Amino acid sequence: MGSGIQKVSYGKTPNGEAVDLYTLTNDNGLVAKICTYGALLAEMHTPDKHGKFGDVVLGFDDFDGWLKRNKSYFGVTVGRVANRIANAIFSLEGKTYKLAANDGPHCLHGGLLGFGRVNWHAQPLETKDGPAVKLSYLSCDGEDGFPGNLTVNVTYTLTQQDELKIEYFAKTDATTIVNLTNHTYFNLTGKGNILDHEVIIFADRYTPVDATLIPTGELAPVAGTPLDFTKCTKIGTRIRDIKSTPVGYDHNYVLNSGGKALEPCARVHDPNSGRTMILATTEPGVQFYTGNFLDGSTVGKGGVAYKQWDGFCLETQKFPDAINQPKFPSIVLKPGETYSQVTTHRFCV
Repeated sequence: MGSGIQKVSYGKTPNGEAVDLYTLTNDNGLVAKICTYGALLAEMHTPDKHGKFGDVVLGFDDFDGWLKRNKSYFGVTVGRVANRIANAIFSLEGKTYKLAANDGPHCLHGGLLGFGRVNWHAQPLETKDGPAVKLSYLSCDGEDGFPGNLTVNVTYTLTQQDELKIEYFAKTDATTIVNLTNHTYFNLTGKGNILDHEVIIFADRYTPVDATLIPTGELAPVAGTPLDFTKCTKIGTRIRDIKSTPVGYDHNYVLNSGGKALEPCARVHDPNSGRTMILATTEPGVQFYTGNFLDGSTVGKGGVAYKQWDGFCLETQKFPDAINQPKFPSIVLKPGETYSQVTTHRFCV
């Protein structure tokens, strides 16, 4: 098999913009499909222990599904600010900004629009590492309530080392806040729940939250709690010990690497298929989410109704509500500065 890039027309947005789907294939036959709408990962095909290729991400079979039924952020690039902003409000340089409250009283994943509900401009690239597609978007001043014109680039590269590399860059013309991530739901078996998946997260601490998932500001040890994945542990081993509604993991881990360089942050192994995914990032945190809010009401690929714990997310990012938590790593971006982040997903058997 040879590596390459293919582009097909995928549909149109409600305002008539053309949406395209890019297929990246590497020399080993791995395939990543990237949609310009939401700058999202639509499919990721990797081999199992028998050499059989299968799609390991949740989503939809056609653009109509991504457009109309993607309430759970399947696969999308999340921004301007991933995760939650408490009470949908923040202050910056003496000015208060009120955002849309789309998660109870809080702002979640950028607000009502967000980067996952806009169409991005795409540029295919043949790089030394492998086939890639660069997606670009201009988030105008005031969009979703955020200040500054923000230029964002997200590049997906499917490397010849069987990595899906995601690189993020952003610049602004006025002081603003930025915290980007990818919200793909993985299932390394390809179907069913993910409770048998074995996980290691390289984090000795996490950020405890209140009943509405807003951090308390504390950095607490995972030791002695159901959140301890410092040793290889099945997701299902302690998931029912999590005191939340609905039950499951939805926690930000404080990575031991500190976000200073591209270093491994998590490893997931599925004993059923033999697939393993190793995640590395330059970010200081990763949100581990086990699809707790999936309730069977969303019908996805192959007519499957996605249920609780049918997929997991590892969202590399800075900490939730960081703008309102002065002790957390800053998400403020000023003119002349460049926001950058790199996250890699390496697939092996």
